[in-house]
Amino acid sequence: MENLSFEESLQKLEEIVNKLENGNVPLDDAIEEFNNAMQLVKVCNDKLNAAEESIAKIVKDNGEIIEFNPAE
Repeated sequence: MENLSFEESLQKLEEIVNKLENGNVPLDDAIEEFNNAMQLVKVCNDKLNAAEESIAKIVKDNGEIIEFNPAE
């Protein structure tokens, strides 16, 4: 799952959520799907964190690197 793109992971996560929301999934399958969903959430979170780190440094016009603080 880790080699899926963010978009692919998110799509698979949405498919699992839709499947579980329908309620027609046997308990054992629901547990397995839930575990898969949690792995996909971790993959998405890791990719978002990596993207945030990548854009956390913004280059000013003079080439100086500054830290990006999204709370500001």
